[in-house]
Amino acid sequence: MSAPVYSNSVVAQDSEVTTQINKEARPETAKSLLMKMSEAVHKNNFNASFAVVKGNNMEPYKWLHGINGNDELEHLSLLNGAGLEVFRVNNKVTYFEPQSAPYTVIAKHISGPIPDVLFQDITVLEQAYNFTLGGKGRIAGRAAQLVKIEAKDESKFNYWLWLDLESTLLLKAAYVNNKGEALEQLQLTHVSMTKHIAPELIEMSKKQLPEVVALEKEVSSGDIKDAQGNWLIGWLPDGFKLLKSDRHNLNLNNELADYYLYGDGLIEVSVFVQRPLPGKRRGGILSSGATSIFVHNADGYDVSVVGNIPGMTAKTIAQSVQRK
Repeated sequence: MSAPVYSNSVVAQDSEVTTQINKEARPETAKSLLMKMSEAVHKNNFNASFAVVKGNNMEPYKWLHGINGNDELEHLSLLNGAGLEVFRVNNKVTYFEPQSAPYTVIAKHISGPIPDVLFQDITVLEQAYNFTLGGKGRIAGRAAQLVKIEAKDESKFNYWLWLDLESTLLLKAAYVNNKGEALEQLQLTHVSMTKHIAPELIEMSKKQLPEVVALEKEVSSGDIKDAQGNWLIGWLPDGFKLLKSDRHNLNLNNELADYYLYGDGLIEVSVFVQRPLPGKRRGGILSSGATSIFVHNADGYDVSVVGNIPGMTAKTIAQSVQRK
């Protein structure tokens, strides 16, 4: 016998209530917190200051974000030295750099000390990283939850983030080695959520900004073989793919080099291949914070690898480069 209509209705309602209770009672996961952080950064007005500590160096930044009608505005400025300023209006990012004319590019996020992927689709990292929760603590006077982006093998560093428990905004981030030692840190020294957008952002949005410049075409998977030219990069960590390839002059010595940029979503690694310079550079590794630079003297050419990766990873990449 079929059940009365009203019974079905009650069961359905009870089911909905139970589902809602379970949903509300479900504990936060590392992945859900990272997604909330991305949403919080995009939807709130805030005024923040942070410092990047790398070895004995510290770089202080000011970071403003706000919503003005249908526009998302963001301003990042480096407070030391000659300064660097970056202003974003939706998907247009304008860079004001010392000793060069300002320029505007199409990009969803500012390229800076905070990895872009944290404000985008973090699922792209799942091939090479696990997301796990750590403990709770206090950062910049606010209750914080540690979220770990852990590399699935030792070819990469881990990346840890501390999120504000109330707003889920980023309070601190660090590259961490497999011993749990922080190599390079970014920490907010001040953050305040505001009801109204910062007046500086409104003023900047009224300025005449440079026209968008055309960027080089992104490398598709079908282009990779051709883009690598005369060189074969024999080994890369899991998840890395070719993002860019060209030939250009190096600023330091004006020598031509074949250049390859690889990334896994979180970090990027540059590979330079060039003829040996007079006086021959000595091979070996240099490290600063999380950044490793490895120079490999091969037979008739030099390879330099630069990135936020362990020194052994940079060495293995450099030594895997061969002529085709």
